[in-house]
This record gives sequence, structure tokens and C-alpha cells, in this order.
Amino acid sequence: MKKTISILLMMMILAGVVHAQNNKKPSAKLLRHMVLFKFKDESSAADIKKVEDAFRALPSKIKEIKGFEWGRNNSPENLNQGFTHAFFVSFASEKAREIYLPHPAHKDFVKILSPHLDKVLVLDYWAGK
Repeated sequence: MKKTISILLMMMILAGVVHAQNNKKPSAKLLRHMVLFKFKDESSAADIKKVEDAFRALPSKIKEIKGFEWGRNNSPENLNQGFTHAFFVSFASEKAREIYLPHPAHKDFVKILSPHLDKVLVLDYWAGK
């Protein structure tokens, strides 16, 4: 009898866990705008810092940006093909990205970037877990 009650109790707990997992609200997906830069050889460290600062200022100027992170390459694999900087800009929707791309603050940033840009790689994707 004790064994039967224990088994029933375990089954109820397991059913509760499965039910809770199935009823979790899906986490909000984010549209990621990934940008990689390769700067011109003649661009100075001060030039590149000016670009970094201008890009980092965009989230305070464009409300559609929901997330932002960036960094410089430090991979030991030497597979970066000259790309040194990565920026991830997150949006809640494709509409938000449509507002960002022609936004005056973004266009001003591109003016600062353009004289120093050798190559750029852009990928957009819906982030998943």
C-alpha cells in the first residue's frame, strides 16, 4: 500500500512538472542585427575609438534598440579575416529594425564610420535558445 501511494505521489509530481513546462509562456524573441567591421589599415586608434563611441551612443538615441553589446576580437584561432569589431543590436520586431536603419542618428554614425571602413559583414537573425 505504501509503495502504491509513493508511486501515485511521484506520478502526480511528475505530471505537475510536465504541465508547468508545457504552460510556460515563450520568452520574447529578439531580432539580432550583427555587424562586423574590418577597418582600413591607415585608420588610427583614435579614428577607431571615434567609431566605437558613435556606435555605442546609438541606443540612447534610437528607442527601438532593445539590446546592445559589442567587443573586439580576441580569438586565438586567427580566423577573423581582418574583422576586429563585433556589434550586436537587438530589436523586438522587424518594424523596429526598419525604423533604425534610416534613422538620422544611424545615418550620422555611418558618416563617421565610412572613411575608416574597409569591409563590413551584416547578418540579421531571430535569436533562439
